[in-house]
Amino acid sequence: MRTKSTLGKRILKSWPLYTMLIPGMIYLIINNYLPMFGIFIAFKKVNYSVGILNSPWAGFSNFTYLFASNDAYIMFRNTILYNLAFIILGNLLGLIVAIALDTVKNRFFRNSAQVVILIPHLLSTIIVTYIVYAFLNEQNGFMNNSILPLFNIDPISWYNTPGPWPVILTLVYLWMSIGYTSILYYSTLIGIDKTFYEAAVVDGASLWQQIFKITIPCMKKTIIILLILAVGRICFSDFGLFYQVPMHSGLLYPTTQTIDTFVYRALLEQNSIGRSSAAGLFQSVLGFVLVVSTNFIVRKVDAESSLF
Repeated sequence: MRTKSTLGKRILKSWPLYTMLIPGMIYLIINNYLPMFGIFIAFKKVNYSVGILNSPWAGFSNFTYLFASNDAYIMFRNTILYNLAFIILGNLLGLIVAIALDTVKNRFFRNSAQVVILIPHLLSTIIVTYIVYAFLNEQNGFMNNSILPLFNIDPISWYNTPGPWPVILTLVYLWMSIGYTSILYYSTLIGIDKTFYEAAVVDGASLWQQIFKITIPCMKKTIIILLILAVGRICFSDFGLFYQVPMHSGLLYPTTQTIDTFVYRALLEQNSIGRSSAAGLFQSVLGFVLVVSTNFIVRKVDAESSLF
């Protein structure tokens, strides 16, 4: 009884915080948990004439088409390799930008952290599909008309040439994400006790020594958590990046086809929501397994840095 009474008092004492929690919980339930009811669609051969519930069961046949397709190797290869590049380069550049911003702020904008932190956010929101098209348009694009002539290179039909697209998509992704990633790291940076740096300066530590001996060790937990979460999304891809930016050109499939774009095209052509649901379920389950496995490994190595 004493435990229940204590719990009730704690809830009553913190009711404003629990009230603030309600909108987020409602959004989470509606957006993340109620749709889970539709998982069974992945095991159905949907017949719209009889409805989803009365449609015949298809077992695991909706899952096999992902692996039986001629594009299976291409889409899995692209999805995994792009995400590995995004995870490594995205987090590395985000960390570098965050440290650079913190260094600039400490030297020139000691009382203007909010001004500095806006810089990467502005950079990340500028890039959109039509800007990429303005650069790569074969007739009027900036690359063909201004950059390539400087090196005596003939104009390239970018939307018909799959070779350069791994580099293009990686650069576009980094431009889009570096602001968000760097702000996450920067929010950890500004929480580091500045007396550590003051003591390091007194001891004669250089700027690089401060970064490697103080900054990065203090950010280790944030870096590991972001990596764990990123690994959980390794089977997903940014649909807009891989479908809209390449203008869904069929000639670029060898380097732009991912699981998400393949499922979308299959849904348009075959109108099979069972197969698209199966692909989504497969990605989610595999992502969950990867997160749990990665976190287990991290917990074995350093329990304090694990996500749970």
